[in-house]
Amino acid sequence: MENKGIEEIAAYRKKAIVKTSIIGIVTNVFLAAFKAVIGIVSNSIAVTLDAVNNLSDALSSVVTIIGAKLGSKKPNKKHPLGYGRIEYLSSMIVAAIVLYAGITSMVESVKKMFFPETADYSAISLIIISVAIIVKLILGQYVKKQGKKHNSGALVASGSDALFDAIVSASVLASAIIYLIWGISLETYVGVIISVLIIKAGIEMMIDTVNDILGKRTDKEEAGHIKSLICEEPEVRGAYDLIMFNYGPNKNYASIHIELPDTMTADDIDKLTRRVEAKIYKETGVILTGVGVYSYNTSDNEAAKIRRIIEETVLSHEWVLQMHGFFVDTENKTMRFDAIISFDIDSTEALQILKKEVQDLYPDYSLHIIADIDV
Repeated sequence: MENKGIEEIAAYRKKAIVKTSIIGIVTNVFLAAFKAVIGIVSNSIAVTLDAVNNLSDALSSVVTIIGAKLGSKKPNKKHPLGYGRIEYLSSMIVAAIVLYAGITSMVESVKKMFFPETADYSAISLIIISVAIIVKLILGQYVKKQGKKHNSGALVASGSDALFDAIVSASVLASAIIYLIWGISLETYVGVIISVLIIKAGIEMMIDTVNDILGKRTDKEEAGHIKSLICEEPEVRGAYDLIMFNYGPNKNYASIHIELPDTMTADDIDKLTRRVEAKIYKETGVILTGVGVYSYNTSDNEAAKIRRIIEETVLSHEWVLQMHGFFVDTENKTMRFDAIISFDIDSTEALQILKKEVQDLYPDYSLHIIADIDV
């Protein structure tokens, strides 16, 4: 039943992305045609570059459609977790298209600086540019909203680019009005500014996509929500070490450790972890692929005293962000816990310091300390 739900959600998402992209393609092709005619007739480099930018937007939408269709392919033996990450590649291609459009625009603008041509605007051209601004604002808001709704980086990028285009067109309109009123030609300068802004947008889109591919820190709010849902279970004293694995938009897997009383049986733990896995998937759509267990002492007063001392010692270091998973066996003289180490210190060095300090306090105990990374 859950698998069917995932497939239905994926199919709906793909359909929405394709529909939104087709609307973007049609709109941008019409705008590009109108602007190209205006740019050629009025001899305006800024308007012509704006038309080229609309064509690049249409091409971006085509790439988004291809990425959505390929990314929605079902898992198989070769790719058991699906093809979702292809969408990140499509986002990168969109960013490359935007970047190329910006560089091309810059080259043409610089050429016009050395070989200027007088622009000749008509009332019709100004009206069409004004309409284009309104259309781009509406299109940008719509595409960006759909991108956020369906978690599509490519759509969000296209929507942001469309809103940016509205600003670009507004600057072209402003330069045309200034030329008609005061006879001051800002064509080439506006073209350069437009080019710089397009290049900047392309670079930022590229960086965002690369970060998605490399893997980013889990969203703090999302991580907190998942942990709080788990800690609602009466047996769970704490949830730690949440690591998210992303295999494309809406395809998130995770592993986590939970702290449970040392009196629970394997059967109790099995029932609990299955219940937690179902709960997290239902509430967040995240699939827990692994639930590790820390046990804590429930009836040993000496263990509680040792924990307080160790916790005070370990957390006295600014580079220790948290201590968890503490368990001590006073009879067999063993002790274990995890410490989250910040990136301000080498984890190996930090571990050596902690082991020495704890060993000095309890020389008779065998220690097992793990240095967790700050995820």
